[in-house]
Amino acid sequence: MMKKNSISLKRLVPGLIIGPASWLGPYIVASGLFLPKMIQELDAANKVSLLALFSTMGMIVAALSGMVAGNLSDKTRSRFGSRTPWMIGGAFIFMLMLIAASFANSVWSLLVFWMISQSALNFIIGPMVAWIDFAPENGRGTASSAYGGLGMALGNNGFNIVGALFLGQYRLGFIIFGIITLIGTVIAVIIVHEPSNLNEPVEKTKKENRSFKELLVMFPSWKIGRDYYLALMGKFFQGIGNFAITGYLLYIMTDFFHKNTTGTQGSIQTINSIMLVCAILMGLLAGPFADKFKLLKLPVAFSTLFLAVGAVSMLFIKNEFGIVLYAVMAGLGMGIWNSLDNLLNLEVIPDRQRVAFFLGVYNLGNTLTQAVAPIIAAMVIPLFGYSSLFIVSLILSLVGGVLIMLIQKVKK
Repeated sequence: MMKKNSISLKRLVPGLIIGPASWLGPYIVASGLFLPKMIQELDAANKVSLLALFSTMGMIVAALSGMVAGNLSDKTRSRFGSRTPWMIGGAFIFMLMLIAASFANSVWSLLVFWMISQSALNFIIGPMVAWIDFAPENGRGTASSAYGGLGMALGNNGFNIVGALFLGQYRLGFIIFGIITLIGTVIAVIIVHEPSNLNEPVEKTKKENRSFKELLVMFPSWKIGRDYYLALMGKFFQGIGNFAITGYLLYIMTDFFHKNTTGTQGSIQTINSIMLVCAILMGLLAGPFADKFKLLKLPVAFSTLFLAVGAVSMLFIKNEFGIVLYAVMAGLGMGIWNSLDNLLNLEVIPDRQRVAFFLGVYNLGNTLTQAVAPIIAAMVIPLFGYSSLFIVSLILSLVGGVLIMLIQKVKK
Protein backbone atom coordinates (compact mmCIF):
# COMPACT_ATOMS: atom_id res chain seq x y z
CA MET A 1 0.00 0.00 0.00
CA MET A 2 1.30 3.45 -0.90
CA LYS A 3 1.95 5.95 1.82
CA LYS A 4 -0.46 8.82 2.51
CA ASN A 5 -0.40 11.58 -0.13
CA SER A 6 1.64 9.45 -2.50
CA ILE A 7 1.44 9.90 -6.27
CA SER A 8 1.76 7.07 -8.79
CA LEU A 9 5.13 6.83 -10.51
CA LYS A 10 3.24 6.79 -13.82
CA ARG A 11 2.37 10.44 -13.18
CA LEU A 12 5.29 11.45 -11.01
CA VAL A 13 8.16 10.25 -13.23
CA PRO A 14 7.22 12.14 -16.42
CA GLY A 15 6.51 15.25 -14.34
CA LEU A 16 9.89 14.94 -12.62
CA ILE A 17 11.57 14.73 -16.03
CA ILE A 18 9.76 17.55 -17.80
CA GLY A 19 9.67 19.87 -14.77
CA PRO A 20 13.38 20.25 -13.94
CA ALA A 21 14.33 20.21 -17.62
CA SER A 22 11.99 23.17 -18.13
CA TRP A 23 13.55 25.41 -15.48
CA LEU A 24 17.14 24.19 -15.45
CA GLY A 25 17.61 24.09 -19.23
CA PRO A 26 16.67 27.71 -19.89
CA TYR A 27 18.62 28.81 -16.82
CA ILE A 28 21.77 26.96 -17.87
CA VAL A 29 21.57 28.29 -21.42
CA ALA A 30 20.85 31.83 -20.26
CA SER A 31 23.54 31.92 -17.55
CA GLY A 32 26.20 29.93 -19.41
CA LEU A 33 25.76 31.25 -22.95
CA PHE A 34 23.41 34.20 -23.40
CA LEU A 35 24.38 36.19 -20.31
CA PRO A 36 28.17 35.98 -20.93
CA LYS A 37 27.58 36.84 -24.58
CA MET A 38 25.47 39.88 -23.75
CA ILE A 39 27.93 41.07 -21.10
CA GLN A 40 30.72 40.68 -23.63
CA GLU A 41 28.76 42.85 -26.07
CA LEU A 42 27.95 45.53 -23.49
CA ASP A 43 31.39 45.70 -21.82
CA ALA A 44 33.96 43.32 -23.31
CA ALA A 45 36.90 44.74 -21.32
CA ASN A 46 35.33 43.85 -17.97
CA LYS A 47 33.45 40.68 -18.94
CA VAL A 48 35.10 38.34 -16.38
CA SER A 49 34.66 40.68 -13.41
CA LEU A 50 31.12 41.62 -14.46
CA LEU A 51 30.11 37.96 -14.75
CA ALA A 52 31.46 37.50 -11.21
CA LEU A 53 29.36 40.49 -10.05
CA PHE A 54 26.22 39.02 -11.59
CA SER A 55 27.02 35.70 -9.94
CA THR A 56 27.64 37.23 -6.51
CA MET A 57 24.41 39.19 -6.58
CA GLY A 58 22.56 36.18 -7.93
CA MET A 59 23.93 34.03 -5.10
CA ILE A 60 22.58 36.41 -2.47
CA VAL A 61 19.17 36.68 -4.12
CA ALA A 62 18.96 32.91 -4.67
CA ALA A 63 19.85 32.12 -1.07
CA LEU A 64 17.20 34.41 0.36
CA SER A 65 14.45 33.59 -2.11
CA GLY A 66 15.12 29.86 -1.89
CA MET A 67 14.54 29.79 1.86
CA VAL A 68 11.45 31.98 1.59
CA ALA A 69 10.00 29.88 -1.25
CA GLY A 70 10.50 26.59 0.58
CA ASN A 71 9.04 27.93 3.80
CA LEU A 72 5.97 29.40 2.07
CA SER A 73 5.43 26.22 0.08
CA ASP A 74 5.50 24.02 3.18
CA LYS A 75 2.81 26.19 4.79
CA THR A 76 0.57 26.59 1.74
CA ARG A 77 -2.82 24.88 1.68
CA SER A 78 -4.79 24.97 -1.58
CA ARG A 79 -6.92 22.85 -3.90
CA PHE A 80 -3.82 22.54 -6.12
CA GLY A 81 -1.56 21.38 -3.30
CA SER A 82 1.25 23.27 -1.60
CA ARG A 83 3.81 23.24 -4.44
CA THR A 84 1.90 23.97 -7.66
CA PRO A 85 0.84 27.61 -7.06
CA TRP A 86 4.39 28.73 -6.34
CA MET A 87 5.89 26.86 -9.30
CA ILE A 88 3.45 28.41 -11.77
CA GLY A 89 3.96 31.89 -10.35
CA GLY A 90 7.74 31.53 -10.34
CA ALA A 91 7.80 30.25 -13.92
CA PHE A 92 5.64 33.13 -15.15
CA ILE A 93 7.83 35.82 -13.56
CA PHE A 94 11.02 34.05 -14.70
CA MET A 95 9.71 34.13 -18.27
CA LEU A 96 8.88 37.84 -18.05
CA MET A 97 12.34 38.69 -16.73
CA LEU A 98 14.17 36.77 -19.46
CA ILE A 99 12.07 38.59 -22.03
CA ALA A 100 12.91 41.90 -20.36
CA ALA A 101 16.61 40.95 -20.29
CA SER A 102 16.54 40.46 -24.05
CA PHE A 103 15.81 44.18 -24.45
CA ALA A 104 18.46 45.38 -21.95
CA ASN A 105 20.79 48.02 -23.39
CA SER A 106 23.08 48.45 -20.38
CA VAL A 107 24.85 46.23 -17.89
CA TRP A 108 22.85 47.67 -15.00
CA SER A 109 19.40 47.16 -16.50
CA LEU A 110 20.46 43.62 -17.37
CA LEU A 111 21.57 43.11 -13.75
CA VAL A 112 18.15 44.16 -12.40
CA PHE A 113 16.23 41.82 -14.70
CA TRP A 114 18.64 38.98 -13.96
CA MET A 115 18.30 39.36 -10.17
CA ILE A 116 14.51 39.24 -10.32
CA SER A 117 14.70 36.16 -12.54
CA GLN A 118 16.95 34.43 -10.00
CA SER A 119 14.43 35.07 -7.26
CA ALA A 120 11.57 33.73 -9.38
CA LEU A 121 13.57 30.66 -10.35
CA ASN A 122 13.86 29.56 -6.73
CA PHE A 123 10.09 29.57 -6.36
CA ILE A 124 10.16 26.74 -8.90
CA ILE A 125 13.14 24.77 -7.59
CA GLY A 126 12.31 24.12 -3.93
CA PRO A 127 8.63 23.22 -4.39
CA MET A 128 9.34 21.05 -7.46
CA VAL A 129 12.09 18.92 -5.93
CA ALA A 130 9.74 18.30 -2.98
CA TRP A 131 7.59 16.31 -5.41
CA ILE A 132 10.06 13.45 -4.88
CA ASP A 133 8.59 13.03 -1.40
CA PHE A 134 5.27 12.02 -3.02
CA ALA A 135 6.87 8.86 -4.45
CA PRO A 136 5.87 5.43 -3.08
CA GLU A 137 8.41 4.10 -0.60
CA ASN A 138 9.78 1.45 -2.97
CA GLY A 139 10.12 3.91 -5.85
CA ARG A 140 11.93 6.84 -4.29
CA GLY A 141 15.20 6.05 -6.05
CA THR A 142 13.38 5.90 -9.38
CA ALA A 143 11.67 9.25 -8.69
CA SER A 144 14.95 10.86 -7.67
CA SER A 145 16.63 9.47 -10.76
CA ALA A 146 13.85 10.85 -12.95
CA TYR A 147 14.32 14.32 -11.51
CA GLY A 148 18.09 14.47 -11.35
CA GLY A 149 19.33 11.84 -13.76
CA LEU A 150 16.91 12.46 -16.62
CA GLY A 151 15.25 15.83 -16.07
CA MET A 152 18.42 17.62 -15.03
CA ALA A 153 20.44 15.85 -17.71
CA LEU A 154 18.10 17.26 -20.34
CA GLY A 155 18.32 20.64 -18.67
CA ASN A 156 22.08 20.69 -18.22
CA ASN A 157 23.09 19.28 -21.58
CA GLY A 158 20.17 18.85 -23.93
CA PHE A 159 19.19 22.50 -23.86
CA ASN A 160 22.78 23.63 -24.37
CA ILE A 161 22.88 21.78 -27.70
CA VAL A 162 19.97 23.89 -28.92
CA GLY A 163 21.11 26.97 -27.01
CA ALA A 164 24.44 27.03 -28.83
CA LEU A 165 22.51 27.62 -32.06
CA PHE A 166 21.35 30.95 -30.66
CA LEU A 167 24.80 32.36 -29.88
CA GLY A 168 24.41 34.67 -32.84
CA GLN A 169 20.85 35.60 -31.82
CA TYR A 170 21.09 35.40 -28.05
CA ARG A 171 18.53 38.17 -27.43
CA LEU A 172 15.93 36.06 -29.24
CA GLY A 173 17.24 33.09 -27.25
CA PHE A 174 16.36 34.81 -23.96
CA ILE A 175 12.75 35.16 -25.13
CA ILE A 176 12.36 31.64 -26.49
CA PHE A 177 13.86 29.88 -23.47
CA GLY A 178 11.88 32.01 -21.04
CA ILE A 179 8.66 30.91 -22.72
CA ILE A 180 9.83 27.29 -22.62
CA THR A 181 10.14 27.50 -18.83
CA LEU A 182 6.53 28.52 -18.36
CA ILE A 183 5.12 26.01 -20.86
CA GLY A 184 7.20 23.12 -19.50
CA THR A 185 6.31 23.89 -15.89
CA VAL A 186 2.60 24.02 -16.70
CA ILE A 187 2.81 20.68 -18.53
CA ALA A 188 4.64 19.08 -15.57
CA VAL A 189 2.05 20.41 -13.13
CA ILE A 190 -0.82 19.03 -15.22
CA ILE A 191 0.80 15.59 -15.49
CA VAL A 192 1.64 15.25 -11.80
CA HIS A 193 -1.72 16.70 -10.74
CA GLU A 194 -0.72 17.37 -7.16
CA PRO A 195 -3.60 16.52 -4.81
CA SER A 196 -5.47 19.13 -2.81
CA ASN A 197 -4.20 19.66 0.72
CA LEU A 198 -6.93 22.01 1.95
CA ASN A 199 -7.84 19.58 4.70
CA GLU A 200 -4.26 19.01 5.78
CA PRO A 201 -3.54 20.79 9.07
CA VAL A 202 -0.57 23.11 9.38
CA GLU A 203 1.83 21.54 11.84
CA LYS A 204 2.19 23.58 14.99
CA THR A 205 5.09 23.11 17.31
CA LYS A 206 4.08 22.53 20.91
CA LYS A 207 5.43 25.12 23.30
CA GLU A 208 6.58 22.48 25.72
CA ASN A 209 8.83 20.90 23.09
CA ARG A 210 10.77 23.97 22.03
CA SER A 211 11.73 27.24 23.60
CA PHE A 212 10.91 30.56 21.90
CA LYS A 213 14.58 30.96 21.03
CA GLU A 214 14.62 27.60 19.25
CA LEU A 215 11.53 28.56 17.23
CA LEU A 216 13.44 31.51 15.81
CA VAL A 217 16.23 29.31 14.54
CA MET A 218 15.57 28.20 10.96
CA PHE A 219 18.42 25.71 10.88
CA PRO A 220 19.09 23.00 13.48
CA SER A 221 22.36 22.70 15.36
CA TRP A 222 25.28 20.75 13.91
CA LYS A 223 24.52 17.89 16.31
CA ILE A 224 21.01 17.49 14.90
CA GLY A 225 21.64 18.37 11.27
CA ARG A 226 25.21 17.06 10.84
CA ASP A 227 24.48 14.72 7.92
CA TYR A 228 22.29 17.28 6.18
CA TYR A 229 25.04 19.89 6.39
CA LEU A 230 27.63 17.42 5.10
CA ALA A 231 25.37 16.63 2.12
CA LEU A 232 24.86 20.35 1.54
CA MET A 233 28.59 21.11 1.66
CA GLY A 234 29.33 18.10 -0.53
CA LYS A 235 26.93 19.38 -3.18
CA PHE A 236 28.39 22.86 -2.86
CA PHE A 237 31.99 21.79 -3.49
CA GLN A 238 31.07 19.28 -6.19
CA GLY A 239 28.86 21.85 -7.90
CA ILE A 240 31.54 24.53 -7.95
CA GLY A 241 34.01 22.00 -9.33
CA ASN A 242 31.61 21.11 -12.13
CA PHE A 243 30.52 24.62 -13.03
CA ALA A 244 34.07 25.98 -12.96
CA ILE A 245 34.34 24.29 -16.35
CA THR A 246 30.79 24.09 -17.73
CA GLY A 247 30.08 27.73 -16.91
CA TYR A 248 33.18 28.83 -18.80
CA LEU A 249 33.00 26.55 -21.83
CA LEU A 250 32.40 29.56 -24.07
CA TYR A 251 35.52 31.37 -22.85
CA ILE A 252 37.56 28.14 -22.59
CA MET A 253 36.92 27.36 -26.24
CA THR A 254 37.67 30.88 -27.44
CA ASP A 255 40.51 31.89 -25.09
CA PHE A 256 42.12 28.53 -24.16
CA PHE A 257 41.61 26.47 -27.30
CA HIS A 258 41.52 29.60 -29.52
CA LYS A 259 38.52 28.46 -31.56
CA ASN A 260 36.45 30.78 -33.74
CA THR A 261 32.67 31.16 -33.36
CA THR A 262 31.90 28.18 -35.59
CA GLY A 263 34.47 25.97 -33.85
CA THR A 264 33.24 27.06 -30.42
CA GLN A 265 29.64 26.32 -31.33
CA GLY A 266 30.57 22.88 -32.65
CA SER A 267 32.65 21.96 -29.58
CA ILE A 268 29.95 23.07 -27.15
CA GLN A 269 27.37 21.02 -29.04
CA THR A 270 29.69 17.98 -29.09
CA ILE A 271 30.39 18.21 -25.36
CA ASN A 272 26.75 18.59 -24.43
CA SER A 273 25.61 15.84 -26.81
CA ILE A 274 28.03 13.35 -25.25
CA MET A 275 27.22 14.48 -21.71
CA LEU A 276 23.52 14.18 -22.45
CA VAL A 277 23.83 10.57 -23.63
CA CYS A 278 26.00 9.60 -20.64
CA ALA A 279 23.76 11.41 -18.17
CA ILE A 280 20.57 9.85 -19.55
CA LEU A 281 22.20 6.40 -19.40
CA MET A 282 23.05 6.93 -15.74
CA GLY A 283 19.61 8.41 -15.13
CA LEU A 284 17.99 5.23 -16.41
CA LEU A 285 20.27 2.93 -14.41
CA ALA A 286 21.26 4.70 -11.19
CA GLY A 287 17.82 5.03 -9.54
CA PRO A 288 16.63 1.45 -10.11
CA PHE A 289 20.13 0.24 -9.12
CA ALA A 290 19.92 2.15 -5.84
CA ASP A 291 16.41 0.81 -5.15
CA LYS A 292 17.45 -2.80 -5.83
CA PHE A 293 20.80 -2.93 -4.03
CA LYS A 294 20.05 -0.34 -1.33
CA LEU A 295 23.12 1.68 -2.28
CA LEU A 296 23.00 5.46 -2.09
CA LYS A 297 25.94 7.17 -0.41
CA LEU A 298 28.69 5.21 -2.16
CA PRO A 299 27.62 5.86 -5.77
CA VAL A 300 27.04 9.56 -5.02
CA ALA A 301 30.53 9.92 -3.55
CA PHE A 302 32.12 7.78 -6.29
CA SER A 303 30.66 10.00 -9.01
CA THR A 304 33.09 12.77 -8.06
CA LEU A 305 36.00 10.62 -9.28
CA PHE A 306 34.59 10.78 -12.80
CA LEU A 307 34.40 14.56 -12.52
CA ALA A 308 37.99 14.73 -11.31
CA VAL A 309 39.28 12.71 -14.27
CA GLY A 310 37.24 14.81 -16.66
CA ALA A 311 38.54 18.03 -15.13
CA VAL A 312 42.16 17.34 -15.98
CA SER A 313 41.61 15.72 -19.37
CA MET A 314 41.37 19.00 -21.25
CA LEU A 315 44.35 20.37 -19.33
CA PHE A 316 46.76 17.57 -20.28
CA ILE A 317 45.21 16.48 -23.58
CA LYS A 318 44.85 19.77 -25.43
CA ASN A 319 43.03 18.46 -28.49
CA GLU A 320 39.65 17.14 -29.56
CA PHE A 321 40.21 13.83 -27.79
CA GLY A 322 40.71 15.66 -24.50
CA ILE A 323 37.45 17.52 -25.06
CA VAL A 324 35.60 14.27 -25.77
CA LEU A 325 37.15 12.53 -22.76
CA TYR A 326 36.06 15.39 -20.55
CA ALA A 327 32.52 15.12 -21.89
CA VAL A 328 32.33 11.36 -21.22
CA MET A 329 33.75 11.53 -17.70
CA ALA A 330 31.76 14.59 -16.66
CA GLY A 331 28.62 13.12 -18.22
CA LEU A 332 28.93 9.89 -16.24
CA GLY A 333 29.82 11.69 -13.03
CA MET A 334 27.01 14.23 -13.20
CA GLY A 335 24.58 11.54 -14.36
CA ILE A 336 25.16 9.46 -11.22
CA TRP A 337 25.27 12.48 -8.93
CA ASN A 338 22.11 14.12 -10.24
CA SER A 339 20.24 10.82 -10.18
CA LEU A 340 20.78 10.17 -6.49
CA ASP A 341 21.86 13.27 -4.59
CA ASN A 342 18.31 14.56 -4.02
CA LEU A 343 17.28 11.22 -2.56
CA LEU A 344 20.38 11.22 -0.35
CA ASN A 345 19.42 14.64 0.93
CA LEU A 346 15.83 13.53 1.50
CA GLU A 347 17.16 10.74 3.73
CA VAL A 348 19.10 13.15 5.96
CA ILE A 349 16.59 16.02 6.27
CA PRO A 350 16.47 16.99 9.97
CA ASP A 351 12.80 18.08 10.04
CA ARG A 352 10.20 16.16 8.02
CA GLN A 353 7.65 18.94 8.49
CA ARG A 354 9.83 21.30 6.42
CA VAL A 355 10.69 19.12 3.45
CA ALA A 356 10.42 21.83 0.77
CA PHE A 357 12.41 24.27 2.88
CA PHE A 358 15.38 21.95 3.36
CA LEU A 359 15.21 20.54 -0.17
CA GLY A 360 15.00 24.09 -1.48
CA VAL A 361 18.07 25.14 0.48
CA TYR A 362 19.89 22.02 -0.70
CA ASN A 363 18.97 22.66 -4.30
CA LEU A 364 20.30 26.18 -4.08
CA GLY A 365 23.48 24.29 -4.90
CA ASN A 366 22.28 24.37 -8.50
CA THR A 367 22.32 28.16 -8.47
CA LEU A 368 24.75 29.08 -5.70
CA THR A 369 27.54 26.94 -7.09
CA GLN A 370 27.03 28.58 -10.45
CA ALA A 371 27.35 31.89 -8.65
CA VAL A 372 30.48 31.10 -6.65
CA ALA A 373 32.37 29.44 -9.51
CA PRO A 374 32.65 32.69 -11.52
CA ILE A 375 33.90 34.52 -8.43
CA ILE A 376 36.69 31.96 -8.03
CA ALA A 377 37.34 32.09 -11.77
CA ALA A 378 37.64 35.88 -11.64
CA MET A 379 40.40 35.46 -9.04
CA VAL A 380 42.42 32.63 -10.62
CA ILE A 381 42.13 33.33 -14.36
CA PRO A 382 44.02 36.67 -14.26
CA LEU A 383 46.80 35.04 -12.23
CA PHE A 384 47.15 31.57 -13.74
CA GLY A 385 45.07 31.56 -16.92
CA TYR A 386 42.18 29.31 -17.91
CA SER A 387 44.19 26.17 -17.12
CA SER A 388 43.68 26.93 -13.42
CA LEU A 389 39.97 26.19 -13.77
CA PHE A 390 40.72 22.51 -14.37
CA ILE A 391 42.81 22.26 -11.19
CA VAL A 392 40.09 24.02 -9.18
CA SER A 393 37.53 21.59 -10.58
CA LEU A 394 39.69 18.56 -9.71
CA ILE A 395 40.26 19.59 -6.10
CA LEU A 396 36.76 20.77 -5.25
CA SER A 397 35.06 17.76 -6.86
CA LEU A 398 37.10 15.38 -4.72
CA VAL A 399 36.43 17.43 -1.57
CA GLY A 400 32.72 17.06 -2.30
CA GLY A 401 33.07 13.28 -2.52
CA VAL A 402 34.93 13.09 0.80
CA LEU A 403 32.21 15.11 2.55
CA ILE A 404 29.53 12.74 1.26
CA MET A 405 31.46 9.75 2.60
CA LEU A 406 31.42 11.33 6.10
CA ILE A 407 27.60 11.06 6.27
CA GLN A 408 26.64 8.58 8.99
CA LYS A 409 22.87 8.09 8.74
CA VAL A 410 23.10 6.56 5.27
CA LYS A 411 25.52 3.66 5.66
CA LYS A 412 26.23 2.77 2.04
